[in-house]
Amino acid sequence: MSRNPYIYILVMAGVTYLIRMLPLALSRKEITSPFIKSFLYYVPYACLAAMTFPAILTATSSVISAAVGFAVALLAAYREKSLLTVAMFACAAVFIVERILEFI
Repeated sequence: MSRNPYIYILVMAGVTYLIRMLPLALSRKEITSPFIKSFLYYVPYACLAAMTFPAILTATSSVISAAVGFAVALLAAYREKSLLTVAMFACAAVFIVERILEFI
């Protein structure tokens, strides 16, 4: 039995389109519930965190250096530094910890 990849692509495109189109088609009035509004407000941040955090811990050769880089990034972000500054501090922290761990 031969498998046609175009059928799989077509089904995936249809499912993705339906998932995105159905809420718009079914809800025509404005959402007034404060709970639902606040829930929908935080969904993108929660999804981004859920996708990013595992990658942070597996991006380096050691979980220790990844945790240090994550902590440095959190501290810099908490102090309201720019995105580039946070990324540079995190990369520098990971680099330094990786070099220290090489000698241990």
